[in-house]
Amino acid sequence: MAQLPSPRIAQADSLYTRHQYTQALDLYTRLLQQDQVYTPQMLLKMAFIHEGLQQYTQSMYYLQLYYSKYPSRSVLQKMEQVGMEQRLKGYQYTDWDFFKTQFYKYYPQILEVLLLLAAAATTFALIRWRKKRPISKQFKLGFLLFLLFLFYFGNFLTLGQQGIIQQANVPIMTAPSAGAGLIASVGTGHKVDVLGEQDIWYRIEWEDQVAYIRKNNLLLLPHPLKTN
Repeated sequence: MAQLPSPRIAQADSLYTRHQYTQALDLYTRLLQQDQVYTPQMLLKMAFIHEGLQQYTQSMYYLQLYYSKYPSRSVLQKMEQVGMEQRLKGYQYTDWDFFKTQFYKYYPQILEVLLLLAAAATTFALIRWRKKRPISKQFKLGFLLFLLFLFYFGNFLTLGQQGIIQQANVPIMTAPSAGAGLIASVGTGHKVDVLGEQDIWYRIEWEDQVAYIRKNNLLLLPHPLKTN
């Protein structure tokens, strides 16, 4: 997607300003899906319009799309507020959630700094070893812990994939089968963590347990801070 000026965005903004929301939404949607053009304000306006139409799945999707590119605490609080008002699960946020997103935003730069520090520490240790100077146990332990953290940071740190239920009366199952046990039947708008997939099913977390949902019932959210 590209953030580019467009006369059609100005046209849609004009419709929005005149409270012609459905016409503005149609034009915004075409710009985003067909032309892959957007502005930050456009995403927020799309979320606002969908919320006014009580289409909370789409509203949360565009808020999340905005947040994935322009993380802010106010957007997290907005999603949490709407989730509470509509009794939707999965929108409770903490300061740790915001910190993780901000941290991940600068992931490449942080990884580069960590690699440079590892190289510097290795060079220091080699120089001490060649000069037959002792290396303290504290340095060895600290360096080992640092390498373990670097390995975790480079290979396992992730914010995970999430999705929003986009149909009514969606069955949440105990196994990836229509004949499995039913955990719950839920409506639109709930957000879940996606743990994996199997054929036509996503493996998800629902109320602290592993469950399964058909793929066509789940709208995957844009991965935090990954752009196309």
